[in-house]
Amino acid sequence: MTDKVVHNNIKMLRLKHGGLSQAALAEKIGATRQTVNAIEAAKYAPSLELAFKIADVFGEPLESVFEYR
Repeated sequence: MTDKVVHNNIKMLRLKHGGLSQAALAEKIGATRQTVNAIEAAKYAPSLELAFKIADVFGEPLESVFEYR
């Protein structure tokens, strides 16, 4: 059985939205830049609340930002 992991499109979305920095995204969602970096690198899966906040910043549905595979 293969372990599933949460993947994301945060970096692509940050670039698409004018090169939004990790620090700027962190400020918008009430987290640290280190937390955003860990989520983006798939080293840390965000809470559901934080995942929704990230999706909201980009105006995207949750499944466009995160994928469980």
